[in-house]
Amino acid sequence: MSSVTSTERGRAKAERHDALLRAAARLFAAHGFDGVSLEDLGAAVGITGPAVYRHFASKRALLGAILLRASDDLLAGGQRVTATTHDPAAQLRELIDFHAEFALADADVIRVQDGELAQLGDEDRHRVRRLQREYVDLWVGVLSRLHPDRPREDLRVRAHAGFGLLNSTPYSVRALAPATPVHADTVHDILADMAYAALTAR
Repeated sequence: MSSVTSTERGRAKAERHDALLRAAARLFAAHGFDGVSLEDLGAAVGITGPAVYRHFASKRALLGAILLRASDDLLAGGQRVTATTHDPAAQLRELIDFHAEFALADADVIRVQDGELAQLGDEDRHRVRRLQREYVDLWVGVLSRLHPDRPREDLRVRAHAGFGLLNSTPYSVRALAPATPVHADTVHDILADMAYAALTAR
């Protein structure tokens, strides 16, 4: 086998892997984990149901991959944001912008996280929870510099409330359409401004 052919096959496999993740997120969000079959997943990307096993060991492993990738991406992105400036107000604004962009781009993943976390295997659930705690701690660290007089648990509540606002996009945007179509940038700006005002309030 030539190196070119091997590279092409590797690229095709990676693309199918990503397509399965996107399709599974969409289907799980719409129908629930138990309402989606392997045949549904395969058909969504043009393969048979059993061919899904070439990419993931099980449907549950596919669910784990969706939520682990999202958690990894959020933590890595948050770390990049906080490394760009040492001003806490600027850090918070950029964290909010980053998370709002994620929420708009990956609304299906948010719905899956909300409804299907309990379906994960124990190992994946522990890993997702650990990554999420680290992400929350990142926000709490920034908030502690803006509110040095506030106890850490107060700041943790604020962070989760901010996530709740920003993660409302799968529901708030759907509630507006189709009668009142709103551009994604407008939704981003509304939610980002609201989150910043709430998190910086004394």
